[in-house]
Amino acid sequence: MLFSALIFGLISSLHCVGMCGPIAMMLPVDHNNETKKAAQIITYHLGRLSAYASIGLIFGLLGRGFFLAGMQQNMSIFIGVAMILVVLIPEKVFAKYNFSKPVYKIISNIKSSLGSQFKKKSYKSLFTIGLLNGFLPCGMVYVALFGAIAMQSAGLGVLYMLLYGLGTIPLMTVVVYINSLLKLPFRNKIQKAIPYVAIIIGVLFILRGLGLGIPYLSPSNMNLFVQATPNCH
Repeated sequence: MLFSALIFGLISSLHCVGMCGPIAMMLPVDHNNETKKAAQIITYHLGRLSAYASIGLIFGLLGRGFFLAGMQQNMSIFIGVAMILVVLIPEKVFAKYNFSKPVYKIISNIKSSLGSQFKKKSYKSLFTIGLLNGFLPCGMVYVALFGAIAMQSAGLGVLYMLLYGLGTIPLMTVVVYINSLLKLPFRNKIQKAIPYVAIIIGVLFILRGLGLGIPYLSPSNMNLFVQATPNCH
């Protein structure tokens, strides 16, 4: 299932360009030195990946708790259904409920910190911009976190989110160089594919939880990471 993180990252990066593209274009990079500019952009991405890895660790541990409690199959089905619902339910429905209200102050502080970092041109500030950027609320990241929970392991949760982050890097890097990628017609064409990819990934998690005995896709034994029955020969 790890491959789904990379694919989803690649597809959802168009959404990232729309939401975080302005941040990437405002990065305080050296436009006169291409080598230094590349290093600065990499530093920014390392900050984002660090943020994704840290939340992947938290949600991977959460998934590990469900795994130890013997709820892994039901959890995989629930996560698959949740992924599908997130993309099928219109955004205006979610807009009626301010889910982020309890952490609004934290989000506001993150945005304020981001603004102050743009005034600096150090590698530390670029890493910090990426780190704070990674913690900003994002619907696509939320979907990816469902996958991190389903990994049922802290390490695999981190890896899942890292792969998701890596998938977003190509387009997020190109947009720094080619602002024309933000043009609406291009965004609309690719963004239409995002819900379909999320639904496919959700279906994969549902199949995984059903345990239909299909090798790799829906194994009958949900204990995918350790051998459930020890060899006693």
